[in-house]
This record gives sequence, C-alpha cells and structure tokens, in this order.
Amino acid sequence: MAGTDSDDATQVTPPSWPGWLIATSTCIRFYSRLPVPALPGESAHALPDFRLVPRALPLAALAIALPGALIALLAGLAGVNALLTAALVVTALVVTTGAFHEDGLADSADGLFGGPTPERRLEIMKDSRVGTFGALALGLSLLLRVTALAAILQGAGAWALAAAVLVAAPWSRVEGIRILATAPPTRRDGASASVGRPERSVLPVAYGLSGALALLLTATGALPLTGVLIGLGLSVLATYWLSRTAIRLIGGQTGDILGAAQQLGEIAVYLGLAIVIGWGGR
Repeated sequence: MAGTDSDDATQVTPPSWPGWLIATSTCIRFYSRLPVPALPGESAHALPDFRLVPRALPLAALAIALPGALIALLAGLAGVNALLTAALVVTALVVTTGAFHEDGLADSADGLFGGPTPERRLEIMKDSRVGTFGALALGLSLLLRVTALAAILQGAGAWALAAAVLVAAPWSRVEGIRILATAPPTRRDGASASVGRPERSVLPVAYGLSGALALLLTATGALPLTGVLIGLGLSVLATYWLSRTAIRLIGGQTGDILGAAQQLGEIAVYLGLAIVIGWGGR
C-alpha cells in the first residue's frame, strides 16, 4: 500500500499485541483527555498502531464513559430534572473526550455536503472553521442525545440511563473502527492512514466485547433487550450509510469520518432504547 515513509513502516513491520493493559491505556489516551501515564514498555507520545490495539477499545470506551454514567446515575437517583440530567451527561461525555468526535462530525458534515468535488470536500474538512452544515450537525447531535437520554430516564429510571451510556460508548467507537478497517483512507498522510488498518481479528473481538457488555446490562434488567437490539441495529445501518456516502463523495474515510461514525452510532443506540422504552418495552 503506497503512502508516506511512516505509513509504509507501519504497514511493513509486523504488528505485535502489547497486552490488554497497554492497549487499553493507549486507546484511552487517544480517544479522550483523561490523564493516563505511560506504562512500562510504551510511549505516551508515540502514534498508536491500530492494527491490533483496538481490540481493547471497548474497555477504554467504558473508562471514558464512566464519568458520564456516574453523573447519570447520581443525578437520576437524586431526582434532578430529566432534561437537565441528560444535558449534564452529554456535557460530561463531551468534556471527557475534548469534543474529539463532535469535531469530526462537524468537519464531515461541512465537507461531505458543502463541496462540489472530492478535492474541495477534503479541503473543507481540513478547514478548522465550522460552516452551516457542521453547525447543524452539532446542534442536532446534542439535541437528539439530550432528548433521547431524558426519555430513557423518564421511562426507565437512573440505572437504565447509566446503562445506556455504557452500552453506547463501546459500540459506537467500534463502528468507527469498522469503517477504518473496511474503507480506504483518502489521505495517505492523514491520521486514519498513519495509525494503520486494523487486522481481521480486531473487529470480532471488539464487537464481541461490546455486545457482551450490552447483553450483560440487559440481563441485569437495566435495559430492554428489544431496545438494545434495535439501537445496535440502527447504529450499524447509520454508520454503513456514512461509510458508503464517504466512499462515494470523497473516495474513502478520514479521521473526521470516524469521529462522525461514533456520533451517529451513539445517537442510534440512544434512539433505539428511547423508542422501545417509550412504548413501554421493559
């Protein structure tokens, strides 16, 4: 695969599994602003090699979502207004990641729908300014997440709200990894190309861990099985649409597209749960 010298080196050197602890800390550091010190045998500032490391992404996503889930549980049990609780949860998720995924969503919306040619779309995506499509995408993302989480809290309680956050966080990030693994990078010097394409063994492990967590929370009675299944299914459909749209309009994926995939996946999980819970599907 052609690319920069660093990309070529990443592709030629056989990947090595660093162990679950280091892989998890690498993902936490890459996907969030949480302070994670370098462990023995790793460099905190080195570009991660995503050919194997994303196996541990679901575990990292749990750690990243934990502050939001704790706020959901405590505020919900304290009887705080549902909309305010949901807004606090989303705020915690945004602060924890430094708006990492929201930035990708805004850039993707501006680029995909604001340019007439693939070259112009990619140019817009690299622009740090937020345009009309990006602002609308951010606004709708926040609105849908807050209202869906508020509906889950009102219909099923604080434990269900916290569980929804913990289910959506791993699954939605694995959806981004699926696009990284299956769609070609549009920029050979971009972030998504530099970290390497995940090996075939990554997706089954990552999806398996994410699905097992969802089933565990369902088995505890915190969430309705139908809602979980619909939410996960909607997530797959939404990110598949995004992947096909990106391939059609810009020739593949970028780091911004992966961030947008996380946002669509998270929204879809919340919506699936909110719809079923609203119908009384406990």
